[in-house]
Amino acid sequence: MIRIQETTENNFLIEIYPNYSLRGWSRVIFLSSIAFICLAIGFFFLIMGAGLILPFAGLEVIIVLTCFYISFRWSQQKEIIYISNNKIKLEKGRLIKEKSWEEFRSFAVLEVETDQYNSNQFCFQSKGKRFYFGSFLNEEDKLILKNELKRIISQLNALSPGL
Repeated sequence: MIRIQETTENNFLIEIYPNYSLRGWSRVIFLSSIAFICLAIGFFFLIMGAGLILPFAGLEVIIVLTCFYISFRWSQQKEIIYISNNKIKLEKGRLIKEKSWEEFRSFAVLEVETDQYNSNQFCFQSKGKRFYFGSFLNEEDKLILKNELKRIISQLNALSPGL
């Protein structure tokens, strides 16, 4: 998902984060229902005399909860791009800022590369270093991001220097 705001005149804030469908209490309800159904089936078989089903049902619940935790943790990542007439700032992280990069806009170049799977990769290049962002976006969002970055950079390039 991409959210673009013009915070002040000619200062842009772009928030990038992965698409995910379950949020908040929906996650808890969904996982609780899966765990309840699986454990209820395990207890039913325990009552019927098949005692080995319940430990495997519990193991299945633990594996499913672990996989969903990893998926939910991955979906928390976020990238924020600040673009002004003078500077570009890129921040990456989950709940807190983990990586940060800042450069003067006149020294930074936006590159959109196509990888071997015909997927776009975005990076800012400056002083021989590349700073990639938006790798978790789907193709539709990458196209939107590409067009919006072009628009923002064109708008800022049309301004007089020093504004």
